Amino acid sequence: MLRLTSYVLGQLLGPVALLTLLLTSVIWLTQFPRLLDLVINRGQSAPTFLYLTSLLLPTLLVIILPIAFFFGTLFTLSRLNGDSELVVMASAGFSQRQLAVPVFLAAFVVMAITWTCALWLMPLGQRALSAKEVDIRADIGAALLNAGEFETPAKGLTVFIHQMGNNGQIGGILVHDNRDAKRPITYIAQRGVLAQTPAGGRLIMYDGTVEQSAANGAQLSVLTFKNYTFDLDQFAGPARLTLRKTNERYLSELFNPPESAGVTPRIRTGWLAEAHNRLSQPLYCLAFAMIALATILRGRRQRGALAMRLTGAGLAAAALRLAGYGVSGPAASHPSLFVLFYLIPLLGTVLALAVLMGYSPRAFWQRTAQVTA
Repeated sequence: MLRLTSYVLGQLLGPVALLTLLLTSVIWLTQFPRLLDLVINRGQSAPTFLYLTSLLLPTLLVIILPIAFFFGTLFTLSRLNGDSELVVMASAGFSQRQLAVPVFLAAFVVMAITWTCALWLMPLGQRALSAKEVDIRADIGAALLNAGEFETPAKGLTVFIHQMGNNGQIGGILVHDNRDAKRPITYIAQRGVLAQTPAGGRLIMYDGTVEQSAANGAQLSVLTFKNYTFDLDQFAGPARLTLRKTNERYLSELFNPPESAGVTPRIRTGWLAEAHNRLSQPLYCLAFAMIALATILRGRRQRGALAMRLTGAGLAAAALRLAGYGVSGPAASHPSLFVLFYLIPLLGTVLALAVLMGYSPRAFWQRTAQVTA
């Protein structure tokens, strides 16, 4: 029996892992345009792009893992049934309860991974992603590395770089500062260099002039310099103190937020709803396992209705999961609905168990008709 359990467990985990990889790759592609646009426009490297996309993986896995587990389990049990392996196992004394053991073992493995992603890896990755995006957007110097193009990294600032050397030296610089339309300033330099200092990004220009007009262009003053340091961080915009996003908070911070300023009752309720949502999401693995078992085992002798049963199982799982997603919105405003986060997957598990035990809607109506007659 232990060998059969190990065999079925191995057959289950393979398709689940493959489906997880495929679904993650497909959904991952939908996140590429936003990050790719950020990386290209800010002059970042390919490793930075890969790092940013990898930080999204835990968030994707929280959604994908239960779904991949359901379809992987349904596929595996259907294949074992179609190849008559379940019949051979039953003949060897492998009961339905024993068959359920490897299915639920696989469910617990997926649940553990999902909880790890939801409670720890997802907020960790989202924090790192947000911090990296802020650093990239604040790095105005990286946006100026396109030689031969007029760049506007901030409103009122135009920069032109003629050429970039392999050693980081810049040849030919024009900086036009038009923040004050009545007194625009133009910096022209023969060469320069972009530098990151402890105080922030700086453009150091050598051998150039500063031209400033006044009185609506009636006066022009020209100043020659040997070197001039231009502060780029002044165009990055002021840093704003905001609350962390919901998906950036750990479970303890959702239940007991460390800050109090700016936390309204509505925000607090939304955080609590997110906390209960994260705790309840892995429970769908139990419901999906029971639906797959009921689909295959209850109709094992009905060869012609396999496609119908599989379709019904898919629709039931989809309806169950959509109901869970549908609760998230109302629960963010009504704390009394928090119990539905746990009730929906548990109700799905109980109903699938009832079908597995023979209490299907058709059987219920047949028994009711017999009692009535």
